[in-house]
Amino acid sequence: MKVHFIAIGGAAMHNLAIALHLKGYQITGSDDQIFDPSKSRLEKHGLLPTEMGWHVERIHSDLDAIILGMHAREDNPELAKAQELRLKIFSYPEYIFEQTKDKTRVVIGGSHGKTSTTAMILHILNYHNIENDYMVGAQLDGFDCMVRLSETAKIAVLEGDEYLSSPIDRRPKFHLYRPNIALVTGIAWDHINVFPTLDIYVDQFREFIKLIESDGQLIYFDGDNTLEVLAEDNDSITAIPYNTHPHYIKDGTTVLTSDDREYPIRIFGDHNLQNLNGALQVCICLGVTESQFYEAIQTFGGAARRLELIDERASSVMYKDFAHSPSKLKATTEALKNQYPDRELIACMELHTFSSLNKAFLSEYEGAMTSADRALVYFNPETIKHKKLEPISKEEVLQAFGGNNVEVFTESEAIIHELKQITWEQRNLLLMTSGNFGGVDLDELVKGL
Repeated sequence: MKVHFIAIGGAAMHNLAIALHLKGYQITGSDDQIFDPSKSRLEKHGLLPTEMGWHVERIHSDLDAIILGMHAREDNPELAKAQELRLKIFSYPEYIFEQTKDKTRVVIGGSHGKTSTTAMILHILNYHNIENDYMVGAQLDGFDCMVRLSETAKIAVLEGDEYLSSPIDRRPKFHLYRPNIALVTGIAWDHINVFPTLDIYVDQFREFIKLIESDGQLIYFDGDNTLEVLAEDNDSITAIPYNTHPHYIKDGTTVLTSDDREYPIRIFGDHNLQNLNGALQVCICLGVTESQFYEAIQTFGGAARRLELIDERASSVMYKDFAHSPSKLKATTEALKNQYPDRELIACMELHTFSSLNKAFLSEYEGAMTSADRALVYFNPETIKHKKLEPISKEEVLQAFGGNNVEVFTESEAIIHELKQITWEQRNLLLMTSGNFGGVDLDELVKGL
């Protein structure tokens, strides 16, 4: 099979390219810019384009498929040539479905917790040598490539993103996977540039549930009232609710309890324990026993940038997290405070995404960081200009978050200076962003503290 990738450098696209290359496909690709880690990974496998840019001569009738990335535009010259030649054009979620349509597809959806839950399921399956294909949205320990597609695996575990599939396919990615087993972690309005109202956003999950194969299973978090209504509105599937796994905390360690047995684990926080319980229900549907699950989950250390420990001292821990939506911000901050209730918590977050920097969305952050003793919020006015959004002020951000624990910064140097003035004895640090606080290496920052 000869497959060409338009915008091969994307986070998901380059992983899919590598997976198909490892499967024996002939892969070519183009992009106008590719950064690490995509660049290094593509180069390692001999898939890095020899020169950047779009080159219509790379599109020819011998190609079996074109995979179009979200980074490309509708007027991309390679896309136009492929359409002219009437080649088969897929978005990457379409192509993943093509590769997994004869497998048992497990799709993990939800506004938050998708990557962590997917990572837990993969950890359990791999611990017990249960072969699986997969697609996950973050780097996991022990995984070189975040997509695997094989001829032999009977199970495919897919992280189901609700964002758009490609420039010419405006369907959410997770509408294309048609799961046999679906898990939805919860619904909290996001991506307002695509889904301008909460009702439109919720409709995407309603449609996702309708697309579960007949006689399939929907595993859902029953602490979400909106999701509970959607789950009960379909009688062709089996709905399986879950909530926070029973546990207690002792000396900074979370211990699961089940049938009078106890299992210390490395992750913590109610949100993670909800994800864990959802992962348990998925694994049971796949034939894993409860005892097998509890044996394996004790060695699970989490996914990159999902409550990831950077540094630990006798009386201080420092974590980083991808959290940027209000619900995840609240859950992550509460998790670290509850895990170490006797320590002061300094929580820093960056408003970086289109939604978070949108004046119409700011009010959604009210109370999102009340669990922190000090909440330092940073945004870069230049990022707002770049995204062509209406300017926001420090005062508007302060008012939106509410509470007397919030401090707002618009200069990266100022927030870093503030952190360096703190004595970290009996204090914990939580850094939350989908960016990097204006070009800061978070690991190096922590070393300096």
